[in-house]
Amino acid sequence: MNAAALLTDGSVVTVRELGPGDVSALLELHRGLPVEDRYMRFFSTSPRQLEDFVERMISPDAPQHVVLGAFRENRLLGAASYVVVRETDFAEVALVVSHTEQAHGVGTLLLEHLASLARGRGVRRFTAEVLTINGRMLRVFTDLGLVTSIVPDGEVIYVELVLEPGDHYLDVVSERESRADVASLTHVLRPSSIAVIGAGRSPGSVGNAVLRNLIEGSFTGDLYAVNPHAKSVAGVDCYASVTELPEASELAVLCVPAKAVPAVAEECGRRGVRALVVISSGVDAEELLKAVRAHGMRLVGPNCLGVSTSAPAVRMNATFAADSTLPGGVGLVTQSGGIAIGVQEELRRLGLGLSSLVSTGDKLDISSNDLLMWWEHDQDTRIIALYLESFGNPRKFARIARRVAATKPVLAIRAATSEAGQRAAASHTASTATPSVTRDALFRQAGVIAVDSVPELTDAVMALSWQPLPSGRSVAVLSNAGGLGVLAADACVRQGLHMATLGEETRRALAELVPQTASLQNPVDTTAVVDEKTFARCLDIVGTDPAVDAVITVTVPTALGDPTGGVRNVNGKPVLAVRTGQTERLAGEVPCYAEPARAAAALARLAERADWLARPREFARLNRIDLDAANAVVANRPEGWLPPDDVVTLLTAFGLPVLGGTLTTTAEHAVAAQRAYDGPVALKAVADDLLHKSKGGGVELGVTDAAGVAEAFRAFQERFGDRLRGVFVQPMASGGRELLVGVVTDEKFGPLVVAGLGGVDTDLLDDRAAALAPLSTADADDLLHGFRTAGHVLADADEDAVREVLLRVAELAGALPEIVELDINPLVLSDTGCVVVDARVRVAPAPHTDPFLRRLRTT
Repeated sequence: MNAAALLTDGSVVTVRELGPGDVSALLELHRGLPVEDRYMRFFSTSPRQLEDFVERMISPDAPQHVVLGAFRENRLLGAASYVVVRETDFAEVALVVSHTEQAHGVGTLLLEHLASLARGRGVRRFTAEVLTINGRMLRVFTDLGLVTSIVPDGEVIYVELVLEPGDHYLDVVSERESRADVASLTHVLRPSSIAVIGAGRSPGSVGNAVLRNLIEGSFTGDLYAVNPHAKSVAGVDCYASVTELPEASELAVLCVPAKAVPAVAEECGRRGVRALVVISSGVDAEELLKAVRAHGMRLVGPNCLGVSTSAPAVRMNATFAADSTLPGGVGLVTQSGGIAIGVQEELRRLGLGLSSLVSTGDKLDISSNDLLMWWEHDQDTRIIALYLESFGNPRKFARIARRVAATKPVLAIRAATSEAGQRAAASHTASTATPSVTRDALFRQAGVIAVDSVPELTDAVMALSWQPLPSGRSVAVLSNAGGLGVLAADACVRQGLHMATLGEETRRALAELVPQTASLQNPVDTTAVVDEKTFARCLDIVGTDPAVDAVITVTVPTALGDPTGGVRNVNGKPVLAVRTGQTERLAGEVPCYAEPARAAAALARLAERADWLARPREFARLNRIDLDAANAVVANRPEGWLPPDDVVTLLTAFGLPVLGGTLTTTAEHAVAAQRAYDGPVALKAVADDLLHKSKGGGVELGVTDAAGVAEAFRAFQERFGDRLRGVFVQPMASGGRELLVGVVTDEKFGPLVVAGLGGVDTDLLDDRAAALAPLSTADADDLLHGFRTAGHVLADADEDAVREVLLRVAELAGALPEIVELDINPLVLSDTGCVVVDARVRVAPAPHTDPFLRRLRTT
């Protein structure tokens, strides 16, 4: 293990396993501790015994003994160790932290990494002995977030930690990571001083543009320029190198040639710079990151537009954009500088601005995950906008985004949505798991509002900035132009909104205001003759109808007047306006769109957020799970499809309703199985490369006697020859609707659960819904009803039973990373339950991964 990570104060340390070359550093760490801080029980020995023990402990010949150390620029700050003391799953843990480094989170970080490493090596519990006088160390263990038992015994307290990382532990770790990230990003977004390195004299150079933007934006801190060929640039004194600066700037913006970037970064690190923004492209990423990590700096870029913040205390525009950032409440992070400029300009035109902008470029270090945590705590940011072309750690992103979206809207422009990245897959489930399906599932479950263009993004930001959320999806359209009103109604329906049925009282009140030729049904057409005041009164009447959750107004100017001035907020409900050809803000902060379709789409985004906020958040607690039995099936298996009897064992271990069956290898054995079931049976060939049994001629249904069984067995032998490994004999299932439930595991995103139309026609309609595990109960409901034919398939089914199958399949996929594909097809439904009739499972060795471990990118 070799990882960079953040401490509580935002400083960067390296966590790695110690080896024989670290003996002296470990001994020095111990000798510098006061007696009361020596928490590792074995350190109470004599110096010679201590030295011998340390050498044995970190010897490569001691695989059951692991020691991790936390380093800052090659100085050991603390060490954590475990030694296996009972069989292979129970270990004693010990911890020491330098007296001068305590209270910065060193011990907690080491324990998190040690626990993750131990879990990957089969350890399930830690035990520790802490002296009663060491209350601070006891708090380190008890505040870790893992299930803990504490047993006092005289001067010693025995602590036991269960290493299973449940939701509480992941929440606690995420909270610690958030605090540390915010502290480290202060150097990027709230710097007290900036040096522009490569500040050219030519107005056409990037460095010159960055420096001028900082000057013209009235940056509040100290500003320096580095250019060995100039005395000053744009009125700012120049220095020949970073080492000649009068002080170490907190932030450095690098605009030097690509080849020079790693060396300049190294120079910045040695000088004490805390963060870098690298504008240059074509940089040697490995060498740059090496310098950044060696000196504990944070990095934006390379190949980026820069960063800006409109906070009055900073006023920093360290970008080469043509215009400065308009102050506002939108936080924007984007991998594309062009998208950043486009969004910024669109928002500026509408009078909306940014709280901060970060162009991550190649995002070697700082990413959207970091910025989400920053904006979660930034009071100036009310809405968050993202443009992501790739995910570094999507599972961590989902957890962070879900937490942040609970308090602030998070929007994302979808990118790279083509199917070009789809990998070939053998199962029905895997063929569904295209990159866009997986990404959209992540966004939907995390509460991220997905859009497909910059105008869609700014349209949604307008609505979210100025209007409340609707309490439902029922919309009224009020127009002085009947045709445009109809278009607005059509657009609402396409967006999943509903046209409200206006009450009789509403229609009577409208009739008293508008001509007889007006239409009083929804959409309401007031006709072109109504004036501004009359239109406003109509809007009040429609908006107060209890059946109406939101109103879209559509107005056009005529020779008789322009009713647009009558558009206003009403009754605490969202009002969105349409005025053809114009996107603007009307009086009272009513967003106005250039066409009905854009208004309907923006209103749908409001409704989407309201729906997500109202969703239940709980995860079901499932019983009847035998994890040991399941692990016994998949452990140490070579890559490939499991035999059908092992599939039955695996699914049964997770409490799934499996029909069962018998794997037979001879005709006589198959006949005996049929007699044991005492009824009609299905025979399914188990043969090499036979994945879709029905299509490949590997299924015989409704066989009722011994002769039929023997004949079917011999037919399989003739058809498949040496490829035949056996025949699976099952009792025939009762008829019913058929569902497909499956899992495909992505290396980064984790398990994707799929549900849809099952049976032999599953590929013809390609009708499926998908969600990422783990599934909340609300996620399971969305999955259950998310495919087109769900209403038909579930018409007479026991939905509670089907929902439980989805939850159990998701639990199985999350608990067993060895499962890379799973197909249940069909799951036969009835009004009293459901049963798994056929299933296939493909496994592969799974290296231990921990997507939630606190660490920064190192390569």
